[in-house]
Amino acid sequence: MADQKTLLAIGAHYDDCVYGIPGIMLKAVAKHYRVVQLILIGDYSNWPPTKGREKTFIDATIKISQRYGVETQYLDFASHLYDTNTETKRRVAQAVHEIKPDIAFHLWENDHHHDHTVASQLSKIALRHGGRIIDQDRYKTPSAIYQYDNGPGHTIGFEPDTFVDVSDYWGQANEWLGRLMALLQNREYSPDQQSGAQRGKETLARYRGQSCGVRYAEALWSARKRPVDIL
Repeated sequence: MADQKTLLAIGAHYDDCVYGIPGIMLKAVAKHYRVVQLILIGDYSNWPPTKGREKTFIDATIKISQRYGVETQYLDFASHLYDTNTETKRRVAQAVHEIKPDIAFHLWENDHHHDHTVASQLSKIALRHGGRIIDQDRYKTPSAIYQYDNGPGHTIGFEPDTFVDVSDYWGQANEWLGRLMALLQNREYSPDQQSGAQRGKETLARYRGQSCGVRYAEALWSARKRPVDIL
């Protein structure tokens, strides 16, 4: 559709967006957005859990997200083998240029995991200044950019200022993450077998929900502050 809006979520790994903002992505799908995940690490050949099946693993993650109406694009960076430099900036900026997001989400930069830190830096540069990186005058900068956290085991010093009620989409969000975790563990998905990631995300979503008075919520930090009319 010519007037269809595009939501872009950027992560380092296959599960970052689905852990961070699955409810928001599903809510956007329900509102007829085009929803795209851009995952920077697409080479899983140096990661022990996927060695020897990295290609089938990536293909399966794409199919799983398609079930929920979300398109997944991978770059070919490898874990701990990419950094913030001219070439990686160009690669991410070119991908963002082709996707043309109206609203975008990326990882919080202060993180224990180096992959997350680099992904956040590259995302921030591409989303705000990508036109200069690839010398493209018609580069579309999103009208709204938000950062999301990746849970207490990774994220450092995240203080959200925006909360989104995802209670209506929680069942689907939990299932989506569960399917990815089952794939990682090379087993059949079962709704009765909750992974540690699912339990952790539920705890976080309930906590965020209590922070704003709903059952389940996802929290963000807005890169662009706007005045709000509260009266």
